[in-house]
Amino acid sequence: MSRIKRISLLRDCGVFRDFQWPKDLPEFGRYNLIYGWNGTGKTTLGRILRCLEKRTEPQGKVKVVIDESEISGDQFPEFELPIRVFNRDFINENVFPVGGGALPPIFVLGEKSVQKQKEVERLKKKRAEAQSKLDSARNTRKKAENELDKFCIDRATVIRDTLRSSGKNRYNNYDKSKFRKDAEEMAAAGDGSTHRLSDDEREKLLAQIHEAPKEKLEEIRYSLPNLEKIVQDISKILQTTVASAAIEALKDDPKLAEWTREGLALHRDRKSDRCLFCEQPLPKDRLAALEAHFNRKYERFLQQIDEKIQWLDSLRKQAAEVRLPHQAELYQDLAKDYDTAALAFKQTLDSVRKFLNELIDALNEKKRQPFKALSLSLSAPRIDAQALDRVNDAIQKHNQACDDFDKRVNEARDKLARHMIAESLEEFIRLKDKVREAEDEEAEAKKEQDGLDARITQLEREIVEHRRPAEDLNEDLRKYLGHDELQLEVKDTGYVITRGGESVETLSEGEMTAIALLYFLKSLQDRQFDLTNGVVVLDDPVSSLDANALYLAFGFIRERTQEAGQLFIFTHNFSFFRQVRNWFHHLKGQRKKDPAQRPARFYMMDCTRDSGRRSTTIRYLDPLLEEYNSEYHYLFARIYRAAHESGPTSLEENYVLPNMARRLLETFLAFRDPTDSGNLSSQMRRIDFDDAKKQRILRFLHTHSHSDAIGEPEHDPSILAEARAVLKDLFDLIESQDKAHFDAMVELVNRQTVEENEE
Repeated sequence: MSRIKRISLLRDCGVFRDFQWPKDLPEFGRYNLIYGWNGTGKTTLGRILRCLEKRTEPQGKVKVVIDESEISGDQFPEFELPIRVFNRDFINENVFPVGGGALPPIFVLGEKSVQKQKEVERLKKKRAEAQSKLDSARNTRKKAENELDKFCIDRATVIRDTLRSSGKNRYNNYDKSKFRKDAEEMAAAGDGSTHRLSDDEREKLLAQIHEAPKEKLEEIRYSLPNLEKIVQDISKILQTTVASAAIEALKDDPKLAEWTREGLALHRDRKSDRCLFCEQPLPKDRLAALEAHFNRKYERFLQQIDEKIQWLDSLRKQAAEVRLPHQAELYQDLAKDYDTAALAFKQTLDSVRKFLNELIDALNEKKRQPFKALSLSLSAPRIDAQALDRVNDAIQKHNQACDDFDKRVNEARDKLARHMIAESLEEFIRLKDKVREAEDEEAEAKKEQDGLDARITQLEREIVEHRRPAEDLNEDLRKYLGHDELQLEVKDTGYVITRGGESVETLSEGEMTAIALLYFLKSLQDRQFDLTNGVVVLDDPVSSLDANALYLAFGFIRERTQEAGQLFIFTHNFSFFRQVRNWFHHLKGQRKKDPAQRPARFYMMDCTRDSGRRSTTIRYLDPLLEEYNSEYHYLFARIYRAAHESGPTSLEENYVLPNMARRLLETFLAFRDPTDSGNLSSQMRRIDFDDAKKQRILRFLHTHSHSDAIGEPEHDPSILAEARAVLKDLFDLIESQDKAHFDAMVELVNRQTVEENEE
């Protein structure tokens, strides 16, 4: 048998702003009486418990301890607790629904359906096994879902942390749902392997997404010389010889020939006929012989060689002057390819320069031996003619990357994201398959349970007899109302209310309360509810009843609920509270010294103001309410203590006092001056007491009290601050009208205070 032990948390539930079960507050017993004025949260508490019955999630944050487990509000839909709640929602949904309709039937066992009922019981046992199987499958499914959910969260976090950046970026808010969607699309496409990256590719993309924008670069403007043609040209020059009246001594001595050629030019320029070296007269015909040796063809040939040397030197300088960008000027992911291409191009340039130097050397040698045919022993080196294209290709890619910087970075992020998804795709598919298998298992278990439910429902329809409950309800109504004018008649699958055989259009408040309460109490005998192992909750069951009807209602409630596994009764009606309290006081074991061994517990709902808002707490019933047969005792004690409090009190503490004071004064005057009960102003005018104080009391009560509700007045707080002085005036009035009564009440309050302090 399951029992509700305590309500451990109520946060943002109506007036329950932040209630937590006090450590010193006893847990609920088998029988529980909860007393509270209107507006203190009884309706909210009843609706929370009805959510347990309806298996729906309540509003706010709720935690309830049932047996040894703490059940949160979001677990209500899946938690089964045999509980029936009587409150306004029950009445509106089942007894007098909006739009009308018949009352749902109450099912009992027909005498001729014993065998079918045995089959139902057998099926119910089988259904319990199916339910256990379904619960296990559901737990397996939840565990698999949680495992998949955690995996998606972890992988999404890795992707988000890896790819996040300042500014607009879809991966800054990448979460589990986006990861799951992307992974499912990749799994459906079956192309996960195509998105995998090598370590080198991954590093390049990581470099891309972390780099800042760079400047564009100029492409390299350079054309490689045609070395093969140059070799052909130089070979021809080397093979060429000069035809002249050669002087043999000079022809065979290149150094002497060069020296003599320069000397001849010097003598010609100075028009000297004497040797500038030895200052001796030059032999006759010597200059003419030398002129014949170094003729115009000779000079023109040497000039041709010099021009070729200059041309080759210019090609060499062009190669030497080529300047390549530093690899740091390019985006990092392009740097490696660029470095490779640049190195190959530099090697090509070096080969060209070296070869041009060798050709120049060969031509210089030819200059020294113009009369001799020379062979070129050099061949054009094999160079990488595409090296420059690869360098410029890398530069073009860099420049394009500059133009498409944002697009490029976004594409890099997408590639990295797909890579990381592809890396974890196998595990994602495994976990998703695990969830699907668990869902299939759960669906199969649910199908089995639904089949059993359908069979049980069919059998129950065959054995249902709800005429007898209708007859029992009609007998209860006759006893309750004192006549049999109102009847419940069986119609189809429910009951309709008739008066004198005709359908009822309107009912009095008392009749509606009687039908609703008796119907609920009878429904506790329904086969679908095990009263002895169930929880019964009655929220203000005697609201708006007169005294006679209240006692009748109490009699029915006591008779029909005393066997309940656990009972909760909420009320603001003190007369009804007193009846239930006296019943609970006489329960077997209620006099045990250890309160934990007593079957009944007493609580009250206390509404105070917290930061300008009403806030309710559940606490143990005030001893004056538990031990005395009058609410008047409790009100007198609360007001008397507040009026004579020695220390300072907060404004919020005073907000609850005006209604209590009004109730206390009205009760006192009802006995003192019964001729005009209910007219407080008229009663006060007839009292012989200080007029100024009477006006002060009336002004305080009329301004800040709201009938019988401990409410939330919205008036001048400066007047509320004078509560203590006004309350003292109130007790002066009571004392002046009945000193003996006043003294007796004060003695009772003081004795109670001493006993509480001793405890």
